[in-house]
Amino acid sequence: MKMRTLFSAVALCATVATPLVPSASAQVQKIDVAGIRNFSRVDATIGCGGATDASAMPTLKKEGFVSVINLRLPSEPGANVEQEAAAAQAAGIKYIGVPFDAAMPDPKVVDRFLAEVSNKANQPAFIHCGSANRVGGVWMIKRVLQDGWAIDRAKTEAEAIGLRDPKLAEFATQYIATHKK
Repeated sequence: MKMRTLFSAVALCATVATPLVPSASAQVQKIDVAGIRNFSRVDATIGCGGATDASAMPTLKKEGFVSVINLRLPSEPGANVEQEAAAAQAAGIKYIGVPFDAAMPDPKVVDRFLAEVSNKANQPAFIHCGSANRVGGVWMIKRVLQDGWAIDRAKTEAEAIGLRDPKLAEFATQYIATHKK
Protein backbone atom coordinates (compact mmCIF):
# COMPACT_ATOMS: atom_id res chain seq x y z
CA MET A 1 0.00 0.00 0.00
CA LYS A 2 2.82 2.41 0.90
CA MET A 3 4.51 1.62 -2.45
CA ARG A 4 1.30 2.40 -4.35
CA THR A 5 0.91 5.69 -2.46
CA LEU A 6 4.53 6.59 -3.20
CA PHE A 7 4.06 5.75 -6.89
CA SER A 8 0.88 7.85 -7.02
CA ALA A 9 2.69 10.80 -5.42
CA VAL A 10 5.59 10.55 -7.89
CA ALA A 11 3.17 10.31 -10.82
CA LEU A 12 1.22 13.33 -9.55
CA CYS A 13 4.42 15.37 -9.17
CA ALA A 14 5.51 14.46 -12.70
CA THR A 15 2.09 15.40 -14.09
CA VAL A 16 2.01 18.73 -12.26
CA ALA A 17 5.64 19.64 -13.09
CA THR A 18 5.51 18.78 -16.79
CA PRO A 19 3.30 21.72 -17.91
CA LEU A 20 5.49 24.21 -16.07
CA VAL A 21 8.22 23.87 -18.72
CA PRO A 22 6.47 23.75 -22.10
CA SER A 23 8.55 23.70 -25.24
CA ALA A 24 8.61 27.03 -27.03
CA SER A 25 7.12 25.61 -30.20
CA ALA A 26 4.25 24.05 -28.24
CA GLN A 27 2.95 27.56 -27.52
CA VAL A 28 2.82 28.58 -31.17
CA GLN A 29 -0.49 27.56 -32.71
CA LYS A 30 -0.71 27.61 -36.50
CA ILE A 31 -4.21 28.62 -37.60
CA ASP A 32 -5.69 29.13 -41.06
CA VAL A 33 -6.97 32.69 -41.34
CA ALA A 34 -8.32 33.94 -44.65
CA GLY A 35 -6.10 36.67 -46.07
CA ILE A 36 -3.12 35.92 -43.82
CA ARG A 37 -0.17 33.76 -44.85
CA ASN A 38 1.40 31.63 -42.10
CA PHE A 39 -0.75 32.87 -39.17
CA SER A 40 0.42 31.85 -35.69
CA ARG A 41 -1.12 32.56 -32.31
CA VAL A 42 1.75 32.94 -29.85
CA ASP A 43 -0.25 33.75 -26.72
CA ALA A 44 -3.29 35.75 -25.63
CA THR A 45 -1.68 39.07 -26.59
CA ILE A 46 0.27 38.27 -29.77
CA GLY A 47 -0.49 36.90 -33.21
CA CYS A 48 2.10 36.67 -35.99
CA GLY A 49 1.99 36.14 -39.70
CA GLY A 50 3.29 36.73 -43.16
CA ALA A 51 1.69 38.64 -46.01
CA THR A 52 -1.62 40.04 -44.84
CA ASP A 53 -4.38 41.21 -47.14
CA ALA A 54 -6.34 44.31 -46.20
CA SER A 55 -9.49 42.15 -46.24
CA ALA A 56 -8.24 40.33 -43.12
CA MET A 57 -8.50 43.43 -40.90
CA PRO A 58 -12.13 42.87 -39.82
CA THR A 59 -11.23 39.29 -38.85
CA LEU A 60 -8.27 40.52 -36.79
CA LYS A 61 -10.56 43.01 -35.03
CA LYS A 62 -13.09 40.24 -34.36
CA GLU A 63 -10.27 38.12 -32.89
CA GLY A 64 -9.56 40.94 -30.41
CA PHE A 65 -6.43 42.53 -31.87
CA VAL A 66 -6.18 46.28 -31.20
CA SER A 67 -3.07 46.92 -33.30
CA VAL A 68 -1.23 45.68 -36.37
CA ILE A 69 2.55 46.02 -36.47
CA ASN A 70 3.66 45.73 -40.09
CA LEU A 71 7.36 45.03 -40.70
CA ARG A 72 7.06 45.11 -44.49
CA LEU A 73 8.83 47.71 -46.60
CA PRO A 74 6.51 49.87 -48.70
CA SER A 75 8.64 48.96 -51.74
CA GLU A 76 8.05 45.18 -51.36
CA PRO A 77 6.00 43.60 -54.15
CA GLY A 78 2.45 43.10 -52.89
CA ALA A 79 2.95 45.02 -49.65
CA ASN A 80 0.02 47.46 -50.21
CA VAL A 81 0.97 49.36 -47.05
CA GLU A 82 -1.42 52.28 -47.62
CA GLN A 83 -4.37 49.99 -48.36
CA GLU A 84 -3.62 47.90 -45.27
CA ALA A 85 -3.35 51.00 -43.06
CA ALA A 86 -6.69 52.31 -44.35
CA ALA A 87 -8.37 48.92 -43.82
CA ALA A 88 -6.97 48.67 -40.29
CA GLN A 89 -8.27 52.15 -39.46
CA ALA A 90 -11.69 51.33 -40.96
CA ALA A 91 -11.83 48.19 -38.79
CA GLY A 92 -10.91 50.17 -35.66
CA ILE A 93 -7.39 48.79 -35.38
CA LYS A 94 -4.28 50.89 -34.74
CA TYR A 95 -1.84 50.51 -37.62
CA ILE A 96 1.89 50.71 -36.83
CA GLY A 97 4.37 50.60 -39.69
CA VAL A 98 7.88 49.53 -38.65
CA PRO A 99 9.62 48.79 -41.97
CA PHE A 100 12.37 46.23 -41.34
CA ASP A 101 14.80 45.27 -44.10
CA ALA A 102 16.13 41.76 -43.42
CA ALA A 103 18.89 42.25 -45.99
CA MET A 104 20.20 45.30 -44.11
CA PRO A 105 18.80 45.03 -40.56
CA ASP A 106 18.85 48.29 -38.63
CA PRO A 107 19.10 48.09 -34.82
CA LYS A 108 17.10 51.34 -34.55
CA VAL A 109 14.15 49.66 -36.25
CA VAL A 110 14.36 46.81 -33.72
CA ASP A 111 14.45 49.40 -30.91
CA ARG A 112 11.22 50.87 -32.25
CA PHE A 113 9.63 47.43 -32.64
CA LEU A 114 10.46 46.56 -29.03
CA ALA A 115 8.92 49.84 -27.83
CA GLU A 116 5.73 49.30 -29.84
CA VAL A 117 5.24 45.63 -28.96
CA SER A 118 5.79 46.25 -25.24
CA ASN A 119 3.34 49.17 -25.13
CA LYS A 120 0.26 47.81 -23.34
CA ALA A 121 -1.94 50.18 -25.38
CA ASN A 122 -0.96 48.18 -28.49
CA GLN A 123 -1.95 44.79 -27.07
CA PRO A 124 -3.22 42.42 -28.25
CA ALA A 125 -1.07 42.96 -31.34
CA PHE A 126 -0.82 41.21 -34.68
CA ILE A 127 2.73 41.40 -36.10
CA HIS A 128 3.49 40.55 -39.71
CA CYS A 129 5.92 40.78 -42.61
CA GLY A 130 5.93 38.96 -45.95
CA SER A 131 6.48 35.40 -44.73
CA ALA A 132 6.88 35.62 -40.90
CA ASN A 133 10.69 35.35 -41.21
CA ARG A 134 11.34 38.91 -39.98
CA VAL A 135 8.61 38.54 -37.38
CA GLY A 136 10.43 35.50 -36.00
CA GLY A 137 13.72 37.40 -35.89
CA VAL A 138 12.44 40.42 -33.97
CA TRP A 139 10.24 38.23 -31.77
CA MET A 140 13.32 36.20 -30.77
CA ILE A 141 14.96 39.44 -29.63
CA LYS A 142 11.84 40.48 -27.70
CA ARG A 143 11.61 37.14 -25.92
CA VAL A 144 15.21 37.28 -24.69
CA LEU A 145 15.49 40.98 -23.81
CA GLN A 146 11.99 41.68 -22.51
CA ASP A 147 10.75 38.30 -21.33
CA GLY A 148 14.04 36.88 -20.00
CA TRP A 149 14.04 33.75 -22.15
CA ALA A 150 17.19 31.79 -22.99
CA ILE A 151 18.36 32.35 -26.57
CA ASP A 152 17.87 28.69 -27.58
CA ARG A 153 14.27 28.66 -26.33
CA ALA A 154 13.51 31.99 -28.04
CA LYS A 155 15.08 30.79 -31.30
CA THR A 156 13.01 27.60 -31.26
CA GLU A 157 9.84 29.66 -30.88
CA ALA A 158 11.01 32.12 -33.57
CA GLU A 159 11.55 29.22 -35.97
CA ALA A 160 8.06 27.89 -35.21
CA ILE A 161 6.71 31.35 -36.08
CA GLY A 162 8.66 31.57 -39.35
CA LEU A 163 12.34 32.51 -38.82
CA ARG A 164 14.36 30.66 -41.45
CA ASP A 165 17.14 33.04 -42.56
CA PRO A 166 20.45 32.19 -40.82
CA LYS A 167 21.74 35.75 -41.37
CA LEU A 168 18.68 37.22 -39.67
CA ALA A 169 19.07 34.75 -36.79
CA GLU A 170 22.71 35.84 -36.47
CA PHE A 171 21.66 39.52 -36.48
CA ALA A 172 19.15 38.74 -33.72
CA THR A 173 21.81 36.96 -31.67
CA GLN A 174 24.24 39.87 -32.12
CA TYR A 175 21.55 42.43 -31.23
CA ILE A 176 20.78 40.48 -28.06
CA ALA A 177 24.48 40.27 -27.14
CA THR A 178 24.95 44.03 -27.49
CA HIS A 179 21.73 45.02 -25.72
CA LYS A 180 21.53 42.50 -22.87
CA LYS A 181 21.79 44.13 -19.46
